[in-house]
Amino acid sequence: MKRMIIALPVVLLLASCNKFLDVQPDQQVDAGSAITDAGSAETALNGLYNRLGSDGYYGSNFIALSYLSGGDIQWTGSQSAPQQIANRQLQADNGNIASSWTAIYRTILSANYLIDNIPNIKDPVFTQAKRNQFLGEAYFIRALAYFDLARGWGGVQLILKPTYKESDQSGIKRSSLDQTYAQVLSDLEAAEPLLPTTVTRNRVTQKTAFALKARYYLYRKDWAKAESFASKVIDDAANYKLLKPYNSFFANNATLTAESVFEIGYTNSFKNGHYNWFLPPALGGRREWAPNAELVTALNNATIGGNRSSLIAQTAPPGNLWYGKLYYRNPAGTDPSYIIRVAELYLIRAEARIKQQKLVEGIADLNAVRDRAGLTGTTATTEGDLLLAIEQERRFEFPFEADRWFDLVRTGRVVTVLKVTDPNKLVWPIPASELLADQSLDPNPGY
Repeated sequence: MKRMIIALPVVLLLASCNKFLDVQPDQQVDAGSAITDAGSAETALNGLYNRLGSDGYYGSNFIALSYLSGGDIQWTGSQSAPQQIANRQLQADNGNIASSWTAIYRTILSANYLIDNIPNIKDPVFTQAKRNQFLGEAYFIRALAYFDLARGWGGVQLILKPTYKESDQSGIKRSSLDQTYAQVLSDLEAAEPLLPTTVTRNRVTQKTAFALKARYYLYRKDWAKAESFASKVIDDAANYKLLKPYNSFFANNATLTAESVFEIGYTNSFKNGHYNWFLPPALGGRREWAPNAELVTALNNATIGGNRSSLIAQTAPPGNLWYGKLYYRNPAGTDPSYIIRVAELYLIRAEARIKQQKLVEGIADLNAVRDRAGLTGTTATTEGDLLLAIEQERRFEFPFEADRWFDLVRTGRVVTVLKVTDPNKLVWPIPASELLADQSLDPNPGY
């Protein structure tokens, strides 16, 4: 990866809204010498969350890599980079790939500064509880970043110390996929006991760590642990629950609802870029990402989509254009980005239970999500049919979130569903610019 030496202490990098990459300010707060007391640590932590929500990461491009790759979202514009993604014909010089890779590593580097410097802060107002919380949040966000790198690109370089000069991280080879996932778990284990047990849906807490562990163990096929950690959140019914109807977690400007385990908030000065790509011009967007005909038909079929038809809408004649409606708010770009929702935990637990032959319990979890969507219980009864039913439920539950492509890859269904037969194409290319900048970095085969 490029050696990114982060600037003192707040730098705003502005980019044109007419470009596919980086359509929002990118606040970076990192340099270790700037983290000297409680106030500067909090500023740096806020900058870390800003990194996580940046346009290259959860503010747009990383999520788009999944749903554009997943087959249900079409590209209607003229730029080649997103068209490559939608066609699953990625090249190493793809700008969206480069933007997401860079944004994720910037997030990691920001976390590294906090992890390295917080233990050394001598400030009487920086309590141990606050110190633990900040460290826990930094470890969690680094875990999430490496998890996303692993599922997107495979094994990657593990950068675990701050980068103050280019030579600090020279010569680091890519780790294996297992080693990368091991780092994810190590960071989650470090984060969990440090995090507060309170409920804060736009900040990392212990329940957030439990939820990501459930997802991690699902990907690693440790079904018992996936079930166990999903239950740790689901069983806290006073704070986490499925809301009825489906759109209750996002409609009418809702934020931080009981449906949300972890979401990123945005403001008029720090925007979620999704609105620009999903909304039609009449509503202030460009509608260059749109649900395809198959997804529109499914969501509008009450026996399949249930009341999840609220995720889409259609412009007036003569256009009659269908568009995604998860990102719709005024002021534009203030929609949350949903990283973990309760519905995912139910479906994680359903899959994990079915894999353990707990069919009755797995069906109950699947039906909880279906019931919330206004659907009757599943008619599937065998393990194979139930797993396909869960796959379908995830497809229509999270069509505009970072889910579909990764689901098909991890379950081995990508060949059947998307006809991707080249195993090299199950991971994305390492950006060409990174390969040129770092001779220690090897490309993914086939790119």
